[in-house]
Amino acid sequence: MLAQRANLFSSSGTAAARAAAKAAADAGMEIIDLTAGEIWSNLAPVIRDGAIEAINKGINRYTETIGTMELREELARKISLDTDQIWKAEEIAVTSGAKQALFNAAMVLLNPGDAVIIPAPYWTTFPAQVLIAGGTPVFVDTRTSGYVPRVVDIKAAVTDRTRAIVINTPNNPTGAVYDVPTLRGIADLAVKRNLWIIFDECYGDFVHGHHTHHPIASIVPEVRSRTLIVNGFSKSLALTGWRIGYLAGPKEVINAVKAFQSHTTSNPNVIAQHAVLAHLQRGDGAYESKLRSQLASARQMGLDVLSSLTRVPVPKAAGGFYFYLDLSRLLQSVSGNGGRTTADDIVDSLLSEAGVAAVSGTTFGDPTGLRLSYGIPPVRLRIGLSRLVQVLNAWR
Repeated sequence: MLAQRANLFSSSGTAAARAAAKAAADAGMEIIDLTAGEIWSNLAPVIRDGAIEAINKGINRYTETIGTMELREELARKISLDTDQIWKAEEIAVTSGAKQALFNAAMVLLNPGDAVIIPAPYWTTFPAQVLIAGGTPVFVDTRTSGYVPRVVDIKAAVTDRTRAIVINTPNNPTGAVYDVPTLRGIADLAVKRNLWIIFDECYGDFVHGHHTHHPIASIVPEVRSRTLIVNGFSKSLALTGWRIGYLAGPKEVINAVKAFQSHTTSNPNVIAQHAVLAHLQRGDGAYESKLRSQLASARQMGLDVLSSLTRVPVPKAAGGFYFYLDLSRLLQSVSGNGGRTTADDIVDSLLSEAGVAAVSGTTFGDPTGLRLSYGIPPVRLRIGLSRLVQVLNAWR
């Protein structure tokens, strides 16, 4: 009845976790939802004003398929500053969220049978989109290296069929931030083997402690011609519902993306485009600083609560706004009698026993992991994590 490609993927695991939390809340349970990949925050004032100004001006027509020239010029300036290289508007495509930017990249780069290397744990959409495009995901396990891939392992995964490597730093779900030697090694490998780098830096504004986010093209300039940068404003400006992202890369790729996008969504939301343009032109950085401060405070408080865990190590949470728990020791201590406990079982118990919704690492290719968002209000975060600690410490 359905096309064969419909069997290649299922609904997003994170979306399913959010749906389970909502269903429990609708059934009358008091739920603290730690599943969502978003920050609870008011709009940035310039974003709000920019949207209202556009509405008052009667702006309601199509724009260019890949966004207005004014917005792409501002994005080119931003990326030029981020990478210490000169970028032009013709190298930028504005998309309906970063997810569409990734989908565009997969559809214009991959041929059937092409292999794409994806470090695991991974954001669930990466392999799904590779499969939709006819490619083959090839996973490189990072669990024994602090969730940062070893270059030697990526090199070992490369074959004649390899077309691209996906790099997501700061990483969703693990919060790992890739260091300079790792990024340099991957970039050198891509240049040597003529591979594409799909560089997802959607969480790049949120790094913690001594960690620093490094755009890969700023480390090895030669890799720029083989790199597609994926980013957006859903995380950095807490605009998940506004669906504005962008893709930056070689002109010929962006031209192909323009043609492809003209047959899918056409232009992104015009009011959201004007709102983001206003922010890029007039924003003073105060909102972003406030958001980073909010997350830094939530992160520290959360780490303090999680330090009471007895059989689960406290996560590093180097970037983004997730705590990613390694449950392997806990699961080993309770599995037996022929049975096998996974993170899915932990998630079910947390929801039913503690009213805490989390995302199982199974969603990300890791049956021993657990993702918790700390982008929610701090009072509810403290309550939710305290309940979680009680359940995990008592788990038998």
